[in-house]
Amino acid sequence: MSYSSQTPDKSDTWATTTDLTILREKLLDLFCQLAYQEGDFVLSSGQRSSYYINGKQVTLHPQGALALARLLLPLLPEDTQAVAGLTLGADPIVSAVSVVSVYENRAIPALIIRKEAKGHGTMAYIEGPSLPPGAKVVVLEDVVTTGQSALKAVERLQAAGYTVDRVISLIDRLQGGGELYQSVGLQFVALFTIEDLQKRYAEINL
Repeated sequence: MSYSSQTPDKSDTWATTTDLTILREKLLDLFCQLAYQEGDFVLSSGQRSSYYINGKQVTLHPQGALALARLLLPLLPEDTQAVAGLTLGADPIVSAVSVVSVYENRAIPALIIRKEAKGHGTMAYIEGPSLPPGAKVVVLEDVVTTGQSALKAVERLQAAGYTVDRVISLIDRLQGGGELYQSVGLQFVALFTIEDLQKRYAEINL
């Protein structure tokens, strides 16, 4: 299913619903329709897979971005001072959460972690507002497989003097990422598992 650029009727703007259960179901449907594919794929981890999830098809979708931000915000501890993630997959997620946080009267800034240090100017790994030492930052991710991408973001943030003890993902592929985070003392939460996604995909495509 491809994205229609036509202006939707108000009845089609489901991401504004106040019912978070419905919002979660609609977001899962969007992942099934736009992001999930079956076939023969090589992942960024180097592993081969019979399916692929292109999270950016949802995180860059207007309703997808709003929905995921509204669902992720309640998962952030009250003392969260910023959200962050490794470029490129986490960029639209942290941006959406930061923008929507203002409407929830929380105003949480976003940080983007470069894979390599900036080659000029400040030579920084981290882009975004400067936070006080020890600031509590939550790392966000689109799809977790082995967990290495978000862990790299955690390490960069900790090296900068921030406190990070939690990773939140949109989808957990259940391929070791959660166990990796647990082994280094990080809490891990995912909105959906691959089992949720594949079950709903099968129902939609009966």
